[in-house]
Amino acid sequence: MNKDGTLNEVAGLYCGLDRFEARKKLWTDLEETGLAAKKEPHTLRVPRSQRGGEIIEPLVSKQWFVTMEPLAEKALKVVESGELTIMPERFEKIYNHWLLNIKDWCISRQLWWGHRIPVWYIEGKDCEEDYIVARSAEEALDKAREKYGNVDIYQDPDVLDTWFSSALWPFSTLGWPDASAEDFKNFYPTTVLETGHDILFFWVARMVMMGIEFTGTVPFSNVYLHGLIRDAQGRKMSKTLGNVIDPIDTIKEYGTDALRFTIALGTAGQDLNLSMERLTANKAFTNKLWNAGKFVLQNLPSQSDNSAWETLSSYKFDLEESLLKLPLPECWVVSKLHMLVDTVTTSYDKYFFGDVGREIYNFFWGDFADWYIEASKARLYQSEGQSVASIAQAVLLYVFENILTMLHPFMPFVTEELWQALPNRKEALIVSCWPRTSLPRDVNSVKRFENLQALTRAIRNARSEYSVEPARRISASIVANSEVRQYVANEKEVLALLSRLDLQNVHFVESAPGDANQSVHLVAGEGLEAYLPLADMVDVSSEVERLTKRLMKMQAEYDALVARLKSSNFVEKAPEEIVRGVREKAAETEEKLTLTKNRLDFLKSTVLVSK
Repeated sequence: MNKDGTLNEVAGLYCGLDRFEARKKLWTDLEETGLAAKKEPHTLRVPRSQRGGEIIEPLVSKQWFVTMEPLAEKALKVVESGELTIMPERFEKIYNHWLLNIKDWCISRQLWWGHRIPVWYIEGKDCEEDYIVARSAEEALDKAREKYGNVDIYQDPDVLDTWFSSALWPFSTLGWPDASAEDFKNFYPTTVLETGHDILFFWVARMVMMGIEFTGTVPFSNVYLHGLIRDAQGRKMSKTLGNVIDPIDTIKEYGTDALRFTIALGTAGQDLNLSMERLTANKAFTNKLWNAGKFVLQNLPSQSDNSAWETLSSYKFDLEESLLKLPLPECWVVSKLHMLVDTVTTSYDKYFFGDVGREIYNFFWGDFADWYIEASKARLYQSEGQSVASIAQAVLLYVFENILTMLHPFMPFVTEELWQALPNRKEALIVSCWPRTSLPRDVNSVKRFENLQALTRAIRNARSEYSVEPARRISASIVANSEVRQYVANEKEVLALLSRLDLQNVHFVESAPGDANQSVHLVAGEGLEAYLPLADMVDVSSEVERLTKRLMKMQAEYDALVARLKSSNFVEKAPEEIVRGVREKAAETEEKLTLTKNRLDFLKSTVLVSK
């Protein structure tokens, strides 16, 4: 077959005919000569061009190849010596496997675009064995005339394989082959290549081989491979499946920062199943960050209040003596921040980007937003002394601006917007300095505040268990040894605010109060307990009546489940998963029964004591 789809001289009688015409004529001739045995319909798969739709014919032809073993050997050595690091490390095995089993590379392609193969032939010569390889048409013509006399030449119509052209990228864009070019001297070799793990061989390994071959230097010192973005079911996105998630539409609905953050958490070679639930959660995270920024801004002094800003500027949280003078919540959150900076910086240096995102997320939401912002309200809204309020303002600003700095690579738009809104910003966040590491922290204050948190959670759980209205303030007696009692008592306002206690009726004592039998006893840990008077939380008689009815209903439900399990007819004939589900339900109901009975007994004893 010729390249235009007609048959060549080898086809004999059919020479010169188009491929389709030749097939029809061949069958007709077979029938006319009686050589056709039978005719029956047959469905077959016909390969077609993806771009033009034309039927593709197999054709053996001469192609250009690159001998790969000498190139692969050098590329293997740079990884072995540590000159090139592949992350995650497990992909080294794949890299080595490909290069150890490498075959010669067919680099010529029959496409309409691309880098032309640097090969020229002699006009008028049918033999394609006479070819000239040169850097330019001028050089090729000189070589041809030197060898064959006054001849003309034409260039091979094939172009280089796309991956061959791509492999030249690290240096061909910087002025190479002029090694004295400023861009080449300044930016080659680079430090990090970041790309998907699916093209480790197609692109990464070939860039390494080309870089070493043409410049003598590996083109980058680190290769960071991220995962592929798949749909929520883990399938690769494709138009055929109709499961492609358009990033533009996603950005319109969830925001660029939420999309970036979601994708960044699924890095380090692990494929990411992109679900709308993840995007929704990270959109909420973006909103939480924005609202935290609004809170900080609303509680800072006016920009015209120079004396207030001088006071804020006087706090030096990077000095140990200043840190240790801070009240407990402030010392805790600044210490936790300094720990976070060290952890995040180390993770960034190791390219553990998923860990970075999760660590910042947990600190911002779990520590700063849920605990310190709430605790700061006791300083900002309820304290009489302005000095305590100014400390809270300074800590809010210090911690928040550091969070924005660390989060900026993940969420550049919302963090930059919030940064620019903060007073006295002399430069953009994108060019600001990274937070300093190895700053002081007070481990003792961290443990103490965690104790306070445990106490707060215990009181909140008790309120929830007894269905206390959120607005209702209750009394509490806090029992602890002298050391614990002192630091918890110093934060009485914070404890009352976070636990919704009646500030005037929070008492700190050495032992259980006299009405302990009529109180809910809570153990927070490390010698820290609390007693909450039942009368403050519920109407005991009404609660006894409610729990009695609930207990009867639960008992009936439990008896019905036990009866089913005692029935051999059910156990033997029902599907195994159904029987297992009933057993689990029965165990769960029995546990709830025990808890409800214990609470009911406690309430009844309280009623008896009060009478």
